[in-house]
Amino acid sequence: MRLTVCQLSDDRAAFEADWEKLRAHVAAEKPDVVLLPELPFATWFGIENKFEPAVWRDVMIAHEAGDARLGELEAPCVISTRPVERGGKRLNEAFVAYGDGRRVGLHEKRYLPEEPGFCEASWYQHGDGVFGTHEILGATVGVQICSELWILDESRRYASRGVDLIVTPRATASSSVEKWLVAGRAAAMLAGANSASSNRYGPSKAGGFEFGGVGWVVDPDGAVLARTSKEAPCATVELDLEATKAAKATYPRYLK
Repeated sequence: MRLTVCQLSDDRAAFEADWEKLRAHVAAEKPDVVLLPELPFATWFGIENKFEPAVWRDVMIAHEAGDARLGELEAPCVISTRPVERGGKRLNEAFVAYGDGRRVGLHEKRYLPEEPGFCEASWYQHGDGVFGTHEILGATVGVQICSELWILDESRRYASRGVDLIVTPRATASSSVEKWLVAGRAAAMLAGANSASSNRYGPSKAGGFEFGGVGWVVDPDGAVLARTSKEAPCATVELDLEATKAAKATYPRYLK
């Protein structure tokens, strides 16, 4: 499986330039799966702990329009998150968009931060807590959206479920880039799986801070296979799915 990770700007004008770079990269590298950041099609909105219905409605509209743009990448699969309303709840849902137009929900974000700049619990509700697995193009995939990557018990459980790849769409600040990569490496080693993440990049339009970028791909033993940067905002890696199967029987994955 060929996988592309990326970093996309929060600023909408810069986003458009980044999107064109991503399109060109995908056309050249021809990945099977493209992973986008968390809620990529609107500027970051969870700045303060006051829910504003009009802002949420605009975010929903922006992602509905963004959904139509996923086909521009011409990739067999694109994974990201989107705002949804279901059962009277507002949710941040990971999904996969297939090249044939199908959209399949994968996971509802369960663990929500609540602090200045990232007041997510004020904007949408906790998901159902199910960390399931999904077969995507022959790979068994698990999802840990942004802050969920720190719930390493779920990473360990993914080992027993035979996961080949953990995907982590993110929106994280520049002040914590290396800390997040540590979490991605730990998740990979605990699960005996590849860890992949894409992040927002650049100044937050409303929050007075910067998103850190740095998408990554990590192998089951924690080796960083690729990471994005301002100079190289996209990266594509060929994943060895057989290696993830062998990794499940080795230390520390076999520990019960």
